Amino acid sequence: MKRLIQLSCITALVAGSAAAIAQQPGGYTGPSSKPAAAGYTGPSSAPLMTAKQLLDSGKDDQYVRLQGKITSHKGGEDYEFTDQSGKMTVEIDAKYFPQGVNIDQNTQVELTGEFDKETFGESTLDVKQVKVVGK
Repeated sequence: MKRLIQLSCITALVAGSAAAIAQQPGGYTGPSSKPAAAGYTGPSSAPLMTAKQLLDSGKDDQYVRLQGKITSHKGGEDYEFTDQSGKMTVEIDAKYFPQGVNIDQNTQVELTGEFDKETFGESTLDVKQVKVVGK
């Protein structure tokens, strides 16, 4: 009888622990009193190009900078970038937008990222840094 009670207690503890572990949240999603790190904002050795230059002569995996405006959101991480030479699609993960800064179709930005040149289909810039350079 004593053994049955011990086994029942152990079973209850294991079951309770499993339920507690399963109910833990996936990560912190609330507000923060500490701003995110801003990152490096100084000069870059990545060449400054236009959208047309990049699409015409850019090499796959080349790091480049573009200056212009993000003119529309195409869905997901895809945005339309426009400069004086034309338009192209850029992929921007939400974590690369500057925290606390609103960017709209009139905001002048500098995008730094890796060019994904496609033989067939649309070539894009995989953005790793978004910097506001004017309104």
